[in-house]
Amino acid sequence: MRYPPIALTLSASLLAAPLWAETCPAPPDHSAALDALLEQMTEARNEMAGRALSNQMWELWTDAPDEAAQALLDRGMRARSGYDFLGAIDAFDRLVEYCPDYAEGYNQRAFVYYLSHNFAAALEDLDRTLERSPRHVGALSGKALSLVGLGRLDEAREALNSALALNPWLSERALMAPGGPLEPKGKDI
Repeated sequence: MRYPPIALTLSASLLAAPLWAETCPAPPDHSAALDALLEQMTEARNEMAGRALSNQMWELWTDAPDEAAQALLDRGMRARSGYDFLGAIDAFDRLVEYCPDYAEGYNQRAFVYYLSHNFAAALEDLDRTLERSPRHVGALSGKALSLVGLGRLDEAREALNSALALNPWLSERALMAPGGPLEPKGKDI
């Protein structure tokens, strides 16, 4: 029996998919650099210094395992920036399939879900991110925002407190200000 060329190509690509995940190298180990940045963050004197340190953390988190993973990450981030959420999800789906141990693939996909108001899906990917990178400040603050979106304010407050313990300069800290949705309980006058 002869199969049309497109059917053979599709079959070959479906069979190769599980092998593709095995070719992704381990994510880069930036734990020592991240430790140093987090230590500096708690000593930062102002928001500008905190923001500069935060940018350095993002450089570490967005350092993909190899060129193929970096290309998928960059493609997804460009698509998201252009509000092409379907294109971004496609790129991040491919990234997490290719590099299932790379935390940032899940984190970036969670951000797209959050922007799409799919807070439950965002929360799932943020938990996957935090399983792989427990001190990922962006994922912790994203988790807080997603929990706010789901109306789970006590859990959101807890997640944001965890993020602020690592980076006290996060802009999301305003959520905990008086009158904010995460204002600490028991602060009545």
